Amino acid sequence: MVKRVAVILSGCGVYDGTEIHEASAVLVHLSRAGAKVTMFAPNTDQMHVVNHCEGKPSEEKRNVLQESARIARGDVTDLAKLEVSAFDAVIIPGGFGVAKNLSDWAEKNKDCTIQPHLEKLIKAFHKAGKPLGMCCISPILAAKILPGCEITVGQDKECEKWPYAQTAGAIKEMGCKHVNTDVEKAHVDVKNKLVTTSAFMCNAPIHNVFDGIGVMVKETLKLA
Repeated sequence: MVKRVAVILSGCGVYDGTEIHEASAVLVHLSRAGAKVTMFAPNTDQMHVVNHCEGKPSEEKRNVLQESARIARGDVTDLAKLEVSAFDAVIIPGGFGVAKNLSDWAEKNKDCTIQPHLEKLIKAFHKAGKPLGMCCISPILAAKILPGCEITVGQDKECEKWPYAQTAGAIKEMGCKHVNTDVEKAHVDVKNKLVTTSAFMCNAPIHNVFDGIGVMVKETLKLA
């Protein structure tokens, strides 16, 4: 049976949108598994636009849906039109767009709020018993919405390999269980049907990130 998967994007580009390599990895692994994919993004302005050469914000304004269309090769739908009943699972790649456009985590950390419609959708997928797959920073969405869930963003001790390990501490403060997991692996919270992997939260070779996302996709589809 073909699994129908919604992939939610947050723009295009690591510093202000979806991490492109993560999105591509998700799409490749879903394609290989024979899943039917539909991509969605909110039709809203980005928090800001970052010059990716300099790593600094610019005065430019961009729309999240329009930018996500770059990854989706034009085939992306307004998040407001996502019907939970039409899908077996949802996957959210990472990138700073999760922390800036899908939430305000970049500004408020554990005290953040989630984009209201996205929060409703995540709760609806969870209530329906449909699995959620998340990678990189996107597991913070689950931490905020599903109290007590088990997730991974990699490791909880900061070092050159794990520069964002402090995120694990924030997740624990939010009342969730963080599970230290290598970049090539994923953690499965069976109770909540939630599958997470660290991806570029780890300073790792891209093939390791690709493989870890592959495990996340495989385990998410298993639960669907």
